[in-house]
Amino acid sequence: MRVVVVASRTGRYVDRDGVARTERVARALAARGHDVTVYCTGWWGGYEEYRELDGVTYRAVTVSPADASFVARLPGLLAVDRPDVVHARPAPPAAVLAARTGARLARAPLVVDWYGDDPRGRLSRRAARAGDRVVTPSRLVGTWVRELGASEDRTRVVPEMVDLSLVRSTDPAGGADIVAARRLDADANLGSLFLALAELRDRDWTATVIGDGPERGSYEKQVADLRIDDRVEFVGALDRGERIARYRAAHVFAHTAAWEPFATELLWAMACGCVGVVEYQEDSAAHELVERRERGFRATTPEEIEDAVVDAGDLPEWTVDESFETFDREAVIERWLDCYRSAGAG
Repeated sequence: MRVVVVASRTGRYVDRDGVARTERVARALAARGHDVTVYCTGWWGGYEEYRELDGVTYRAVTVSPADASFVARLPGLLAVDRPDVVHARPAPPAAVLAARTGARLARAPLVVDWYGDDPRGRLSRRAARAGDRVVTPSRLVGTWVRELGASEDRTRVVPEMVDLSLVRSTDPAGGADIVAARRLDADANLGSLFLALAELRDRDWTATVIGDGPERGSYEKQVADLRIDDRVEFVGALDRGERIARYRAAHVFAHTAAWEPFATELLWAMACGCVGVVEYQEDSAAHELVERRERGFRATTPEEIEDAVVDAGDLPEWTVDESFETFDREAVIERWLDCYRSAGAG
């Protein structure tokens, strides 16, 4: 299948989870043998129009960030290239509308990849209604996009993916009983976890916090003020392999973030055998991953987090959870392909 991904800003320009997700999907499709081209702002030096990376062709629609030029050029390029499907991000929303015009000229369906972390613009409502399919990572984001006008019958949920073969081949390391991982900003909301752990100081436990960000110092101070800093280690940002090793060694993964379109680190940790403890938040989809799972707990207060951590101790220690096979890369990519086909891709 010939897939054109419309992503004005790639990860070379924007540090955003939705951008990273789109590029992961592009690479995974290419690894499956599909012809994938990303229409983007050129991130390489010089004026070359194309660049190959990880099996994906990147095409510079513009050589520097310029939304108006990007949007203006897009329909004509799509009409000439005639892909089987157009996969577009709503950043900016006008790019989705231009992709809609180009897809019609190319007689290809338009699938809009709506992660939920892009700033909304004045054309967001029109963009939400433009796709033959609108794909979101969670039911929560599906609700957000339907509130913008996307029809329910065109909206699909395709979650983030894990690589279980990588999980199985990574040796456990670190040894902490409890782990949390996220960008350490105000939305991480780690205070709830720390209050719960402080009430468990008479029990035998250690915890690791993975990640970095503007509020790291504040969280470290909270731990010190609660006098549990001898048990909680902040290890900074780690790569995927190092995170998997830590997750496989831990027993509980705690997720307390106040805002999360999809709880990617929780998914990886539970696939690594961790028991998931999630503090329910209105603007977080994390609870969706623990619903109806024996190795998952939902809490609403620090006291309930405390109880969940204690109850998790009654469950056996695992280093992989095979029930997450449905989130494995091949299974998730097949769901993307099903969306393309149901939208009308040949």
